[in-house]
Amino acid sequence: MAKVIAIANQKGGVGKTTTSVNLAASLSAMKRKVLIVDMDPQGNATTGMGIDKNEQEYSLSEALLNQVSIDQVIKTVPDTNIDMLPGGADMTVAEITLMNEDDREYRLRAVLENIKGNYDYIVIDCPPSLNMLTVNALVAADGIMIPMQCEYYALEGLSALMGSVETIRESSNPDLEITGLLRTMYDPRNNLARDVSSQLSEYFGDKLYNTSIPRNVRLAEAPSHGLPVLSYDKHSRGALAYLAMAAEMIRKDTSRVAELSN
Repeated sequence: MAKVIAIANQKGGVGKTTTSVNLAASLSAMKRKVLIVDMDPQGNATTGMGIDKNEQEYSLSEALLNQVSIDQVIKTVPDTNIDMLPGGADMTVAEITLMNEDDREYRLRAVLENIKGNYDYIVIDCPPSLNMLTVNALVAADGIMIPMQCEYYALEGLSALMGSVETIRESSNPDLEITGLLRTMYDPRNNLARDVSSQLSEYFGDKLYNTSIPRNVRLAEAPSHGLPVLSYDKHSRGALAYLAMAAEMIRKDTSRVAELSN
């Protein structure tokens, strides 16, 4: 049964989509079967995997609104172990329509329930706000990964996000946990970055991933080619960092399963 990870942060520009796409690609490279779910109306995760969001007959929006079956929406990313539920501008329609539905926060969970057994990991790329789409992602998820830059305003946004997670736990998903915090665009030569990183380590302990993602030109260029950085330049610092991130996540998951079985 898949582990469902929501990549979320209410602050924009912190690397959520970059992390979603490249973590999925790295997990796939490690022979895991992965589904990436694009919940963002911008549809950047969809285009970042080389899928034209404007040419899809159906998107995740129709599945959330019970207009089509999930099998009609799933797309396979060529030459990978990755499937995709593409997003796009019509996700805004889904968000608005769901506001009037009784089971509005449970739609994504219901959609994924029938296909979770087909995957090792399901990675959900969330919008940069706590809207109904993000709520659906958090209700459907087993854990939340929080990408963040090591800067002052990021700490303020993190506090707000932690409050939102607690609200979701109390209302809809008591099993939701913080899988971990991922430092993105990280430059250890920067004094502020080191200070914020130290604060995160002190407060979150082992919830802060050892792996950090550096600023990297190849990582920034890859989306314009519709490719994860691992396909664009597998030797780049960005590609190696996300491979390390995926390996760290798998190790933690394996260790936890072993603990639970003892």
